[in-house]
Amino acid sequence: MQRWMIDLARLITNTFFRRIDVVGREHVPAEGPVIFAGNHPNALMDGWLLMARCGRQPVRFLAHAKLWTYPVLGPLLDLSGTIPVYRREEHGHQADNSAAFASLHAALAAGDCLGIFPEGVSHVESRLAKLKTGTARVALEAAANNRIPVTIVPCGLNYLHRHRFRSQVLLEFGAPIRIDEARIADFRDDAEAAVRVLTDDVATALAAVTLNAPDWSTLRFAQISRRLYKPSSARLTPAQYVELNRRFVAGYLQAPNDPDVEAYRRDAEDYQARLDMLGIKDYQLRKPVPVGKAARRITGRALMMLLLLPLAIPAALIQLPIAWAAGLVGTKFSYEKDDEATLKVLATLALLPVIYLVIIVLVGSFAGWAWALAAAVALVISTAASMRLLEAEAGLLVSTLSLLRIVRLEQEIGELRERRAELVERIRALVDSRVSPELERMFDSMSFGVQAAERDTASSE
Repeated sequence: MQRWMIDLARLITNTFFRRIDVVGREHVPAEGPVIFAGNHPNALMDGWLLMARCGRQPVRFLAHAKLWTYPVLGPLLDLSGTIPVYRREEHGHQADNSAAFASLHAALAAGDCLGIFPEGVSHVESRLAKLKTGTARVALEAAANNRIPVTIVPCGLNYLHRHRFRSQVLLEFGAPIRIDEARIADFRDDAEAAVRVLTDDVATALAAVTLNAPDWSTLRFAQISRRLYKPSSARLTPAQYVELNRRFVAGYLQAPNDPDVEAYRRDAEDYQARLDMLGIKDYQLRKPVPVGKAARRITGRALMMLLLLPLAIPAALIQLPIAWAAGLVGTKFSYEKDDEATLKVLATLALLPVIYLVIIVLVGSFAGWAWALAAAVALVISTAASMRLLEAEAGLLVSTLSLLRIVRLEQEIGELRERRAELVERIRALVDSRVSPELERMFDSMSFGVQAAERDTASSE
């Protein structure tokens, strides 16, 4: 059953995300009891990603007991071996988790893996929440009482756009924390102190594999700086995206009250505010795009949509009522925003195969099973075409709006391009003057030289 759940998790994540990068899987022990300790920004999607990509099975998760009240979701959680936990802040003294802890210890004693999110709840803050001590307590108790070599592996889940369909995500595993004899001895001498120390160590390890900023404005500033600093010719992987953002957050926090840095931040945020007001993205200003080239790009995407449309129509007609029903389920049965998104995904996955199966059976009953096989193949092709059509439609909308703005806001865009070029020079000068030369750079002078040559060519034209 665990194998089936892993296949389901892979189907969900591979469908929802266009790209999934995994870094540090060499830190995951090939055998023995492991606790995967991850941050928790995206509800059940976090567990599905970890289950699909950690490389170990079985993996048993802890989950809020309220999830068992959702139709369909409760049985799926039982099938996957998920363990319900009752929060004390909701159930008071009636929150009895003794059975949950017994299940956790039994799983570790069997050499299985656990997936725990020490923050306790899914959240959208710009930094890790204060970790609860349960993860450390389970690890130390299991190692001390059962004499088993428990290992905690920190897992950073970094979503580029966590709720956007066909976006990208980075799953990063950090250096493992082994519960050795020294930690066990400390636990036996002073359990509470040992638990606090291990919780702090897990927090430090998690911070190293996640993106953290003191507030959203600082994180947004780091993202603006990353876009300006990056050469236009570079295509960042999710790992590079997250690492570059981390460096800018760390660099800013290490330069408090630096007048040059603060002046740059004010100007960069003003530049971003002007972009937002005009509805323009920074990447659209990296180099001039001739109106003719933009028009050809729009025409190409429109032709792509026309070619995909006949193939996508059958699946689209089936998916529309399913999407409506999934939206209704998510809205009616969810308690929180993250739960709503998760329930929509689950409802879609539950309804779509059933409807497709009914169609195939009906075709087979009335036209024969050869036609049923043809219908199954056609549905797969149509579904793939409908997904590709959605992506092409989004690209066409962006390209069309960009062209309209280029024509309508020609003067403003010219001024913003000049402003951007100035900010690019300033952020690179700040990096060169304030970052240690011993830090390995993600881009060399050749990368920036290519961009400078492109800019000089564009200006001469």
